[in-house]
Amino acid sequence: MKYLLIAALIIISPVFASMDRAYNYFEQSRSSLKYYPLLARELVREGLYFAAVPYMKEFLLQSRRIYGKEINKILETIISEVGTRQFEVLPTRILEKSNTPSIRYILAKKYFRAKKYTSALNLLKEKIPRSNSIAPFALMLKGSVESIEKKYSEAIVSFKTCIDYADSWIGEFDRDWRKRQLAMTRDYCIIGISRTEYAMGNFDEAKSHYLDLSKESYIWPEILFEEAWTSYHLQNYNRTLGKLVTYKAPILSHLFNPEVEVLNALTYVSLCLYEDAQEVVDRFYKDYSNDVTVVEKFLADHGKNHKFYYLVAKERQKGKISGNPLLNNLLNAIIRDPAYAELYQTFLKGSEELKKIKSISDSSFKNAMGKNLFSTLTLQRDLIGAYVRQNLNQYTYQINKTFEHMSYIKLEILGRKKRELTAPMMEMSRDRGSVKYLTRTAKQYFWTFNGEFWADELGDYVFALKSECK
Repeated sequence: MKYLLIAALIIISPVFASMDRAYNYFEQSRSSLKYYPLLARELVREGLYFAAVPYMKEFLLQSRRIYGKEINKILETIISEVGTRQFEVLPTRILEKSNTPSIRYILAKKYFRAKKYTSALNLLKEKIPRSNSIAPFALMLKGSVESIEKKYSEAIVSFKTCIDYADSWIGEFDRDWRKRQLAMTRDYCIIGISRTEYAMGNFDEAKSHYLDLSKESYIWPEILFEEAWTSYHLQNYNRTLGKLVTYKAPILSHLFNPEVEVLNALTYVSLCLYEDAQEVVDRFYKDYSNDVTVVEKFLADHGKNHKFYYLVAKERQKGKISGNPLLNNLLNAIIRDPAYAELYQTFLKGSEELKKIKSISDSSFKNAMGKNLFSTLTLQRDLIGAYVRQNLNQYTYQINKTFEHMSYIKLEILGRKKRELTAPMMEMSRDRGSVKYLTRTAKQYFWTFNGEFWADELGDYVFALKSECK
């Protein structure tokens, strides 16, 4: 029994030692900023990553010098656990003090959002070692910037390297949220290649690369729309319609993209199926004309009250339904979004630190850590609320832009019908479809749909309509 007690003390003593050191640095930090990183380091050793965040932020804000290797290491560890968004709120001039890979990536993201692509690329040109888990994310961002800047060959290289790095890192983590993050990054890099080929006008290559993405991917549903556009440019209108009709599957009912209806209508116009196109336009106006006004008022009434939007989304997660169908659909789309899930899971992970803080015996130390954690979690909550509000604003903008596009399509339908009336009459077959109008590649299959249905057929639908253009 004596030896068992000694063994137990040996096992737990490093934990007590770490917390004791944290308390000592906490006492000294009252008089000097230089103890903040040391305190943060000990909190990290205790697993109190979120409670450590305010100390590192304050140190970054007040320090006038470039940080050393030890401080950068602490920063890297904290960011890898709490995510990048907690530090993205810091001013650019503060982030520029550190050259650590994670901070460099955060700074590049800020430049990217500000459309300062050259500045972002300059930061990302300095290679982040494969041994750093931020590398796949940085390569994805680098490839995106290079594609926007029309450096297409460099972009494809970055995306391919991103896929390789992400695959190698997925096996290093035993936590599901980490694996999910890396899997999504890898998949975004897979479709990054397709998007780059599309931007170059290489639609056949783009179509082929899109098929490399597994239907089990978290992001697969969103690329159906991109595949549809690729088929549209290849004038394979039946496959365009097939991709778009997939969004009507119940399993994908949470997705919302009003531009799907624009492409639907355009495709019918391209096939000279004007009645079908008009039906799409009319249905869109009927479905959204009134409801979008309600959503706009909802946003105007609540302004930038990020706590409110967080609570609304949380209630929607619980299944609460509001009176407006469109708002319900939009909120459902947001809470099912992988980026929202990541933000929310991070919030829950930070909340778990509360138990450890409650076990601290010294009241002043406990209160300080509690305030730190509350500060970090409040910001995380507001980041979630801001994300919800931003997406609601973006959706309403897309709906209003879609109304504009639909107006142009209505005029195009009228113009084409008028031209057909004045054109020489031709005998037209009124058959709606035939298998002879189908085309496929080696990566695509022909499904007979003789009563069977499998989930992996989603996205492989294809129409067989004949063009009625004269």
